[in-house]
Amino acid sequence: MSADLSNVRNIGIVAHIDAGKTTTTERILFYTGKIHKHGDVHDGNTTTDFMVQERERGITIQSAAISCEWKGHAINIIDTPGHVDFTMEVERSLRVLDGAVCVFCAVGGVQPQSETVWRQADRYNVPRIAFVNKMDRMGADFARVVEELRGKLKATACPIDIPIGREESFVGVIDLIEMKAIVYDEATEGKTFTVGDIPAELKDDAELARAELVEKVADLDEGVMEAYLEKGDLTKEELVPAIRRLVVAGRFVPVLCGTSLRDKGVQPLLDAICAYLPSPADRPPVAATDLKSGAPVTREQKDSELLTALVFKIATDPYVGRLFFVRVYGGVLKKGTNAFNPRTRKRERIMKIVRLFADDQIEVEELSAGDIGAIVGLKEATTGDTLCAEMKPCYLERITAPQPVMFMAIEPKSSADKDKLVESMKALAAEDPTCQFREDEETGQTILSGMGELHLEILVDRLKREFKCAANTGKPMVSYCETVTKSAETSFTFDRELGGKRHAVSLRIAVKPLERGKGKAVELSREFVGLVADRHLQECVRQGLEDGISTGVLARYPMTDLEVTCLGAEIVDPEVSDEVAFRSAAMMGFREAAEAAAPEFLEPIMKLEITTPPESVGEVLGDLNGRRGTVLDMDMRGDMQIVHARVPMAQMFGYSTAIRSLTKGRASYSMEPDMFEIAPRNVREDILSR
Repeated sequence: MSADLSNVRNIGIVAHIDAGKTTTTERILFYTGKIHKHGDVHDGNTTTDFMVQERERGITIQSAAISCEWKGHAINIIDTPGHVDFTMEVERSLRVLDGAVCVFCAVGGVQPQSETVWRQADRYNVPRIAFVNKMDRMGADFARVVEELRGKLKATACPIDIPIGREESFVGVIDLIEMKAIVYDEATEGKTFTVGDIPAELKDDAELARAELVEKVADLDEGVMEAYLEKGDLTKEELVPAIRRLVVAGRFVPVLCGTSLRDKGVQPLLDAICAYLPSPADRPPVAATDLKSGAPVTREQKDSELLTALVFKIATDPYVGRLFFVRVYGGVLKKGTNAFNPRTRKRERIMKIVRLFADDQIEVEELSAGDIGAIVGLKEATTGDTLCAEMKPCYLERITAPQPVMFMAIEPKSSADKDKLVESMKALAAEDPTCQFREDEETGQTILSGMGELHLEILVDRLKREFKCAANTGKPMVSYCETVTKSAETSFTFDRELGGKRHAVSLRIAVKPLERGKGKAVELSREFVGLVADRHLQECVRQGLEDGISTGVLARYPMTDLEVTCLGAEIVDPEVSDEVAFRSAAMMGFREAAEAAAPEFLEPIMKLEITTPPESVGEVLGDLNGRRGTVLDMDMRGDMQIVHARVPMAQMFGYSTAIRSLTKGRASYSMEPDMFEIAPRNVREDILSR
């Protein structure tokens, strides 16, 4: 890594599935000299898709970290999945990155998962560059994709290069900064290219595109407005720094084009990453919370700062054990030292530090501010934990995992493997926060939850291959949630004799609904804290409320979009008002309050995009209506009709077979989770009757 922080780039490659993220990453590694022969996804030999499951299916499942250098810049890249089932991998990657390259298919344009990753990047204020890939494919349309970036994503997007040719005749790009044509030599796999004059037939188009770029930059950046008004143009020395300022501020998205598979347009993308995306030094100080006072604090991204690092991912390596991926925001993380975990309030010994090259590691002595690497040997850290200096402990905002939308029953092949299955699922859940498992209290079955059928399939496959733990599984089913629809308050007294000892306490508990998507909130009122000063008893109440939320009140589904508050307590006697009493009263009191607050089921709703021939639209819409779907809008993309709809996930099982049958195999679709909505009465009755 470069000693100069300004020459470091921490970037992610993000996109819809099959837009070409992994292929683009592979070509970046090839042109930077990190690998000497590039692989291809369909051959199952790319560097970042190293899992067996990834190579078999030709998709990215886990985000992979890798480093390379280009023209004096150290680039740390995270190649992320595009499939909706693995959106958590994108979420936690964007949480720690300084910039992103969003890859779009020149034919498909802005697809559903493209919108999702764009919103995720918005949430973390990640500056972006757009790369329109697959310009060699039939139906490629660069101008349309740029318009979709502006229309669908509301991005201030503007090309900084434009294509020379299209589809099979695509041979290179016109650099609008230098106003030069770059034509690639396929015989050398794009390693050599010719920089020359713009072809006469494209000169007018290039000048119009250049004028639009300069005008847009001048309009957004006051620093070059005066020079633009005087000359009507900007020099390269004026234009490049202005674009960089706007990109770092999140106000401008440069758009490039190429075809990674055919080895064209990747070097200009590398140049743009170095020229326009921010270094850690360009990013604002990271926001944190002081552990002792609860006050907001900031940490500068400098080696001289107090140690502040975030554990954003956990992976299991067959040789070294568990790897804890970390991004260092401030200070230096050194091998052999201690770091403080504010969640557990314990020290963690840094036994070993490695830099990552996909599934390979290089051991190093330290990670500096701005670095991304991994630690081996942490004992109690989980995804989202902060590692900091013990003298002034603080914690960073945790990474929020989406709610699982599907589950299935799972059991070991033999009773002797039961403990092994539980331990293996614990390891998977530690790696992937969207993988959850629980034991059903009534049936005794172990329930494995995830983000979709493919996610569950991969989890079961990993149990078998990596953990050598074969299991029997049930049919995947939709994971509903529960919520409350009005406010309620109750006073609950727990007074029982357990094991020959009395346990008794009274608690006042209130619940109220929150907006959709807000999750859950557990609060202790000031009055309660004043009455019960013991931190351990307060934690028992929190745990009891959390337990109640996780098991629900209608059909044992977890509850969400609600706030529960312990308002007060009546202590019978310090001897009997103990931990057991507080925890039990909290859980049972919550259930009583929730039952009085008009509980309802929430079902997951999917956002669906269908690409179909116009003559099949009637059949597709009729089928959607039968699935309780709502059509949002329709538009044309070339000679195909695009249907945007929202459909309950429970109605989407077997949809791929159905739509192929309806359209004689000519239609395709993609879907992603949209939100949870209150289930209709007939669905509620069906769930309760199971």
